Amino acid sequence: MSKNKLSLLLPVLFSFFVMGFVDVVGISTSYVKADFGLNDKGANLLPMMVFLWFAACSLPVGLLMNRIGRKKTVLLSAAVTLLAMLLPSISYSFPAVLLAFAMLGIGNTILQVSLNPLLMNVTAPERMTSMLTLGQFIKAISSTLGPVIAGLAAGALGDWKWIFPIYAAVTLLSLGWLWAAPIDETGPVQATSGKGIRSPFSDRYLTMLLSVIVLIVGFEIGLMTSAPKYLSERFGMPLDRAGLGCSLYYIARTAGTFLGAILLARIPSRRFLPISVAGAIAALGVYMASGNPTVVLAALFAIGLLCANVFAIVFSAALESNPQRANEISALMIMGVAGGALVPPVMGVIADRSDQLTSLFVLAAALLYIFFAAFKLKKQPNP
Repeated sequence: MSKNKLSLLLPVLFSFFVMGFVDVVGISTSYVKADFGLNDKGANLLPMMVFLWFAACSLPVGLLMNRIGRKKTVLLSAAVTLLAMLLPSISYSFPAVLLAFAMLGIGNTILQVSLNPLLMNVTAPERMTSMLTLGQFIKAISSTLGPVIAGLAAGALGDWKWIFPIYAAVTLLSLGWLWAAPIDETGPVQATSGKGIRSPFSDRYLTMLLSVIVLIVGFEIGLMTSAPKYLSERFGMPLDRAGLGCSLYYIARTAGTFLGAILLARIPSRRFLPISVAGAIAALGVYMASGNPTVVLAALFAIGLLCANVFAIVFSAALESNPQRANEISALMIMGVAGGALVPPVMGVIADRSDQLTSLFVLAAALLYIFFAAFKLKKQPNP
C-alpha cells in the first residue's frame, strides 16, 4: 500500500477506536448507580439511552449523509461525541449523565452509519471485508480498554469520571486527523429520497442480512447480560468472579477480529461464515451442557472467538450487494444494532419463569437462524 493511501486509511481506521467509546456505558452504569444511589431500574436507563438511537436515527442519518457526504457525517459524529464526553465534566448530575449518554448514542449511531461507507472510499473492493474486520478489531480494543481506563482513573487520579476528558481528548484528535485527510468521495453513489431509503426493506436479501445483524448483536448483549448470572446460578460463583466471564468473552472477541482480519484477506468470507457459526453453535452447546466451570469458561471464550467476525462479514455483504446505494444500506444495517435491546428482555422473561439455563435456548435459536442464513449468503452470486 502506498504512503498516500495509508495516510487516508489510518484516520478512518482510528475513528473505529472512537466507535468503541459507546461500550463505556457498561462500566459507567455501575459507577453511576453507586454515585447517585440508584436502583437497577434507574441505572438501566443508561444503556437504554444508547441503544434507543440506533433504531430512531439510522435512516435519517443515511439521508443526511447523502446531502453532506460521508466524511462530513463522520466529523459530525465526532463533534457530537466530543460534546457528550465534556458534559459530565461540566455538570455531574443524573439528568446530565442521561443527556450525555443519549448524545453518546446519537454520535455513535451517526458514526456507525457513516464510517463503514467512508472506508469504501479508501479501500480496494477486494479488501473491504478484511478492512471492516480490522476496524472491528480496533473497536474491540477500545471496548476492552474502557473498564481499564475507568479503573486507573479511579485509582490513580482519584475519580473514575476522568475517563470522560480522556475520551474527549482522543475524540478531538480523531476529528482533527480526519479533517486534514483529503479523502475523495467522488463515485457512483446514488442520491436517495426519503421514499428511496425505505426501499431496501423490499429487498429480501437485505432484509435477511438485517435480521442477522439484529440477532448477532442481540446474541452478544444477551450472552453478556446472562453470563455472570448463569455462572453464579450454575456453579455458585460470587458475582464479582462470575463477571470475569464477560472480560474473557471480550478478550476472545478482540483476538477473533484480529485473526479474522488476516484470514478474510485469504479466505472467501462466504465460506468462512458458516464454518465459524457452526463452531459457535457447538461451543454454545458445551457452554450449556457442561458441569465443569473451567470447560464452560473455555466454551465462552470459543464463542467469542468464533462469533467475532459475523457482523463485519454480513455488513460487508450488504454494502457489496449495491455499492451505489451504500449510504442507505449502511443506515439500514445499523438499525439492527438495536437488537441489543430486544433479545435480553426476552431472555429475562424466560429466566424469571424458569432459570438462566433455559433462557440460553433463545441464544441457541438465534445462532441456528444465523447458520441457515449463512448458507443462503454462500449461495448468493458475488456482486
